[in-house]
Amino acid sequence: MAFPPGGARALQLTLALIKPDAVAHPLILEAVRDRILKHGFLIVRARELLWAREDCRAFYQEHAGRFFYQRLVEFMASGPTRAYILARVDAVRQWRALLGPTKVFRARHEAPDSIRGSYGLTDTRNTVHGSDSEVSAHREMAAFFPDFSPQHWYREEEPHLRRGPTRYDEQEGVHRLDPGRSGSNPA
Repeated sequence: MAFPPGGARALQLTLALIKPDAVAHPLILEAVRDRILKHGFLIVRARELLWAREDCRAFYQEHAGRFFYQRLVEFMASGPTRAYILARVDAVRQWRALLGPTKVFRARHEAPDSIRGSYGLTDTRNTVHGSDSEVSAHREMAAFFPDFSPQHWYREEEPHLRRGPTRYDEQEGVHRLDPGRSGSNPA
């Protein structure tokens, strides 16, 4: 992770997917978004999409041949998915911690307050996806946000969002600079 001048840690980017099981239920979708905001993540990009099977297969290619692969592809193509690019210090690790274990049974017992522990239905319908590393995050963000350039974001947007102040724009579903407030961000 880069460290900007002045010693402040740069914000890290990660991809968050809200899977079709959660998007189909507006109250769960809202609850997941509220947890994202409550835990200090900035939403820097957001979009909802209906994912084609071919795109699902390509995204989950590393799992091809495993017993759950086809079920996962079919599920992810079954309805709308919400994709976010999230930012905060140590975003990949913090987002994965908030998700909880992939296996819902484990999540319910080991991390009942996690998103998967609260809303996951099965190991496939486990509500959310999170990148497992910064390298994966950049590759996965490109799949959902092909026009997004992390290099440009770090150069042009990150310093301003890190220093703040920001506000969450309900209409757009992303954070914006808030020139009307003073102070700095807790991220």
